[in-house]
Amino acid sequence: MSEQLTRKLSFLDRWLTLWIFAAMALGVGLGWLVPGVKDFVNIFTVGTTNIPIAVGLILMMYPPFAKVRYEEMPDVFRNKKILCLSLVQNWVIGPVLMFILAIVFLHGYPEYMVGLIMIGLARCIAMVIVWNELAKGNTEYAAGLVAFNSIFQVLFFSVYAWFFIGVLPPLFGLEGAVVDITIGEIAESVFIYLGIPFLAGALTRLVGVKLIGRERYHAVVVPKISPITLIALLFTIVVMFSLKGDLIVQIPMDVVRIAIPLLIYFLVMFLVSFWMGKKIGADYSRTTTLAFTAASNNFELAIAVAIAVFGINSGAAFAAVIGPLVEVPVMIGLVNVAFWFQRRLFV
Repeated sequence: MSEQLTRKLSFLDRWLTLWIFAAMALGVGLGWLVPGVKDFVNIFTVGTTNIPIAVGLILMMYPPFAKVRYEEMPDVFRNKKILCLSLVQNWVIGPVLMFILAIVFLHGYPEYMVGLIMIGLARCIAMVIVWNELAKGNTEYAAGLVAFNSIFQVLFFSVYAWFFIGVLPPLFGLEGAVVDITIGEIAESVFIYLGIPFLAGALTRLVGVKLIGRERYHAVVVPKISPITLIALLFTIVVMFSLKGDLIVQIPMDVVRIAIPLLIYFLVMFLVSFWMGKKIGADYSRTTTLAFTAASNNFELAIAVAIAVFGINSGAAFAAVIGPLVEVPVMIGLVNVAFWFQRRLFV
């Protein structure tokens, strides 16, 4: 089964974890061994914004919005039971579970804790399409849920981030551990790094579908723009890690420290969501779609907001970058788990 999955993944997707490791290593090497790299990167900073990083982050978010089938959202709303279940999974269970894991495992590392919380709040709108397709989930339903999550994130991510980072931690005795943050600061970052690519992507698809038709647009245009996300992600990782290469060589265990709660999160979200889908009587294709939609995360958005709000050199940004490093291999493994469930639970 794993060979079949590998053949379906593009060259970039297939080796994404390796590329992320390589980008991290390149960035660390540049920052640690090459004098003046940090100063050169900082030349392109205006205020607190590094222009190349900002461009890279916006480009990361553009392709997912350009490939969403927005017109299929009504299909999601027809089955209110599954829609409500998806809402609970994505916007209640997911954020709460990641918040709990963050304060349990990283309460002594407040910036890492914030980065992990950010990942939990950013629901997946891109790579979930890949995992769902590999596991033979319901393609139309996945597109509808992605479209719904895309719009929900644009409208409510800043509120969620403010609540889970600014309001909840003090209730758990962490008032001195979290950076003071306003909803306005987060909303501004969300507009730049989510609103701009959302408008650009939706407009691209609207015009593209009108000019060449929906099927041709998804067959020709989408494959051409999809690699932009991963290339921009790798570029961002290289620059980020080059800025703190000398520090990172001193904290390799921090990667492990962040990865452990992430691994627990992905496994628990997938298994619980799969069980919930089966419990309400959904067939295999829809249950699988629900599980992968709930378990995956929009790490591009988490990285973008963490950098914009807390800075390129922050622990929050560092933690957000570890997200895809853990998620990609785990999700590929869970595709095989989904097929195992199919053989035993859906006969």
